[in-house]
Amino acid sequence: MGDSSFTPRLGSMKALLGIVAGAGASYGIYKLISEGSSKKNKKSESVGVRRSQSCEVSLQPGSLLAKVSELEVICGRNDETHKDVASGESSPGSLDPRHLKMLLSCLQASNNPSDKCQILLTLGNAAAFTVNQNLIREFEGIHIIAGFLSDPAADVRVQTLNALNNLCMNIQNQEQLKVYVPQVLELIETSPMNSDLQLSALRLLTNLSVTDKHQHLLKGSVTLLLSLLIVSNEALQVQALKVLTNLSSNPDMMDDIVQAHAPASVMLLFDVQTAPAVLLRLLTFAGNLKSWRPSAQVADELRRKQDGLFRVLLDESSQLQSRLVQLLSHPDGEIQAQVARILT
Repeated sequence: MGDSSFTPRLGSMKALLGIVAGAGASYGIYKLISEGSSKKNKKSESVGVRRSQSCEVSLQPGSLLAKVSELEVICGRNDETHKDVASGESSPGSLDPRHLKMLLSCLQASNNPSDKCQILLTLGNAAAFTVNQNLIREFEGIHIIAGFLSDPAADVRVQTLNALNNLCMNIQNQEQLKVYVPQVLELIETSPMNSDLQLSALRLLTNLSVTDKHQHLLKGSVTLLLSLLIVSNEALQVQALKVLTNLSSNPDMMDDIVQAHAPASVMLLFDVQTAPAVLLRLLTFAGNLKSWRPSAQVADELRRKQDGLFRVLLDESSQLQSRLVQLLSHPDGEIQAQVARILT
């Protein structure tokens, strides 16, 4: 059966998912399953795949989708079979490349939002492993998956972002993913506030900005990220601050950051009432800014920009210093330590 001539019908997808189970899941896939149930009630700091709450599917026990997607199988399971998997006795190895190809073909052929969610979720979780990240790139899968960023169904767009997020953990994949930054930023701007779409998009930008190679693509997004700190919920605030912290760790980005328009109300977040997870990252961001030392001439130029971040946080007229002093008595010791580092 030639891969180039075979285009599977969507109706064969379930059969495919059952066939792959016979190839054996890797230990990493087992970890996804076993840790998912124990951590599902804990808030995660990771930027990995999240499943869409709206894409409800019925999975067959032992299928590839059940093994990879972290979704619980709806019908009963055999305890002995589960024990074998938990003990690591299932044959190790990655997914068969031909199955990844078939999943990508099914994705392209599908017109059903629920089916697209299932396939994207499976591909996204498979992309948690380096070997599959490379294979998906080699199969032109990144561009295939990214094509669904404009899908009319919000759930499909969320799963697309989640899959791209895991693919972004691979440096070579980032070279292909960088072209979608404008589209991802547009999704953040146009999606409903505090939506899964915004959160998934920010997670992708977080991974893309971990190294300084592609950070310049985000220099025009600083104002958007700062605005999210004012109007969004805690989860989005934390994720926006992760991106800002990544950017501010690069001295070459500092000129663009301090010139960005900043809402004056950003200052109000330096307060004991701010969620500790948000405040700690905000202090890290502020610490990066404070470590930057502009020349007197550059500082004078920045000072003239009334709504610039430099004027809001770094200028001598800023209220930041007094607010930091008040935070020295914060009940969280880690926050106290971070404030002390900034003030010394």
